[in-house]
Amino acid sequence: MPTLRHHGTVAVLDLGDGENRLSPDLLTDLHTHLDTVVDTGAQALVTTASGPAFSQGLDLNWLAANGDQAADYVAAVHLLLARVLTLPMPTAAAIDGHAFGAGAMLALAHDYRVMRADRGFFCFPEAELRIPFTNGMAALIQAKVPPKTAIAAMTTARRFEGTEAAAFDLVDATAAEGGVLDAALASVAPLGGKDQQTMTAIKAVMFESVLAALRGRS
Repeated sequence: MPTLRHHGTVAVLDLGDGENRLSPDLLTDLHTHLDTVVDTGAQALVTTASGPAFSQGLDLNWLAANGDQAADYVAAVHLLLARVLTLPMPTAAAIDGHAFGAGAMLALAHDYRVMRADRGFFCFPEAELRIPFTNGMAALIQAKVPPKTAIAAMTTARRFEGTEAAAFDLVDATAAEGGVLDAALASVAPLGGKDQQTMTAIKAVMFESVLAALRGRS
């Protein structure tokens, strides 16, 4: 279960201590917490997790049992990615464990990413799972990483350790054990205090084509 706390003016959203798969219930909880983050005027957001995974991505077990709801479920995941992408404040993902598939996309939707150097993998396993990327998911990845990284990550299902992820620009920085959250906080805390409407408008223009794809218009 996700939890929300504050570190000064920075909201810290903890996804939980399990696999943190993006189940319908988790998606609902995350939107509730993001409402609170925006409404209480936090000046920045850091998303982290307290277990061995940041997020293992889609809830494939739920999806297998509820195939008739697949389209609505994917649309709900897209909605979360679009919301995080345009949050009206600086955002960072503190990746202290595995980030796979849609969990890695959630990390990419943040403005900045810090990953533990010696534990966890950043991976898009879709090629191995025989699950093609949606237009929206592909657009998000390709907007956030260089073309050679998109090829290396999207077509091979390669598992990038922290230092490799940084070398390929999947993450912005790495940190040692116990230092990931502090590094993520330090990356966004000085950047807060901007007008929320202006920040939303800037991000909406920056990622206009990604948002259109996530919302099903391309």
